[in-house]
Amino acid sequence: MSHVIEIKVRGYHLDLFRHVNNARYLEFLEEARWSFLEQTDNLAILEQQGYAFAVVNININYRRAAYMGEILRIVTSMKSIGERRCVMHQAILLQDSATVIADADVTFVIVDTRLEKAIRLEGEMRKNLERMTD
Repeated sequence: MSHVIEIKVRGYHLDLFRHVNNARYLEFLEEARWSFLEQTDNLAILEQQGYAFAVVNININYRRAAYMGEILRIVTSMKSIGERRCVMHQAILLQDSATVIADADVTFVIVDTRLEKAIRLEGEMRKNLERMTD
């Protein structure tokens, strides 16, 4: 399952060189992940059970600058589910184009907020995450 959102590049996304600053891409990717979690109801499930989604690694490739007024399409999908970690793949593309602006693999864990420890991805939690791969 892939999830897609669009973001229009605004003036406040730009740096002194008048293109999107590298740190902003991380914010765009985060916005897309939150949207993906909401769409699959996993965000509500995590909150109800006292769990949190925690990014532990991001490997990002910057491919092309993005400029004010451009519409960016962010595609998010689950790449893999391990015993304690999952990886989402995300791509930022120019709207209506195959032009890749950036792509990233984002590794995350599910943390029990009471214990402040990553949990094993098993049982119902694993099933909920696997629904994101269909």
